[in-house]
Amino acid sequence: MTEPGTPQARLTTRPDPAAAVLYVCAERSLMTPGLAAERAEEEGKSLAEACGLTITEVVTDPYGEPDPCNREGWARVRTLVESGAAGVVIVRWPSSIAPDHSPDLRHREIGWLQERGVRLRYSWAPLASTGGETK
Repeated sequence: MTEPGTPQARLTTRPDPAAAVLYVCAERSLMTPGLAAERAEEEGKSLAEACGLTITEVVTDPYGEPDPCNREGWARVRTLVESGAAGVVIVRWPSSIAPDHSPDLRHREIGWLQERGVRLRYSWAPLASTGGETK
């Protein structure tokens, strides 16, 4: 039997290209504490609909922890990807994965997704209008 996370397991677990997980990790404003997360979820759902994707799960994390691997929600995203339940991960913008001052953490996670054949899409309008997808 092949252990999860081994190269053989990755090759046999093919992600569904139309299945998407929406990951929301947004900074909370003092004046409107839930607004950023609400907008991120709305934009993600709109992008999925426009691209013919089905959101299988919405995963959230509180903003603040720079390393995505130390967040419960991002761990759930990784689990979904490893199981083949998501062929696309939708986030509002790159800093949802890791803050701008930690680009190495963001690049690590984007590379991890790409190694598994999973596409990353950005739902924020300026990024989505340019294709909103990492290569």
